[in-house]
Amino acid sequence: MPAAPAAPTASAESAAPAAPAVPVRIRPAPALLEIRMLRRIALASLATAAAGTTGLGPLPPLPLIAPPAPDALTVAVSRSGHPEADGTFELRCGDRPGGDHPAAERACERLERLAEADEDPFRPVPEDRVCAQVYGGPVLARVTGTWQGREVDARFSRANGCEIDRWENLEPVLPLVRG
Repeated sequence: MPAAPAAPTASAESAAPAAPAVPVRIRPAPALLEIRMLRRIALASLATAAAGTTGLGPLPPLPLIAPPAPDALTVAVSRSGHPEADGTFELRCGDRPGGDHPAAERACERLERLAEADEDPFRPVPEDRVCAQVYGGPVLARVTGTWQGREVDARFSRANGCEIDRWENLEPVLPLVRG
């Protein structure tokens, strides 16, 4: 049997010169450096706190954040057919319900429940909503002011089923009237 041909060998002239060995230094990513720095600061703070001093002196007081302004609404009702229901009433809600609204406490409780349920009782009925053609009477109301930190300017009627539902959802802010 003939012998297998020998594999070609590279001559010294045809071999590529080997690149000189360069030491490679791997640097940690910037985020890793930040983590290490924060860890050192935290450990130093703990050691200082354990020693009983902060080294910083007294800390400044925290800034006070003003509480949100209480709800303040003006409710104007007309053409209800009930003299005690017609008129303009002020309603203030917050720590203590106030104003000259005839049912201030219950009205504020209702507004609070609506806010907790994340409902906006002042949003108008969408124009594309199909509403029952039921007439609830000529009564009109307008509510203006501030509720949950935002401006309110809403009009109410009892012209159809959707408007009647919207009105009744806001009772006793709006008076109980039946056409």
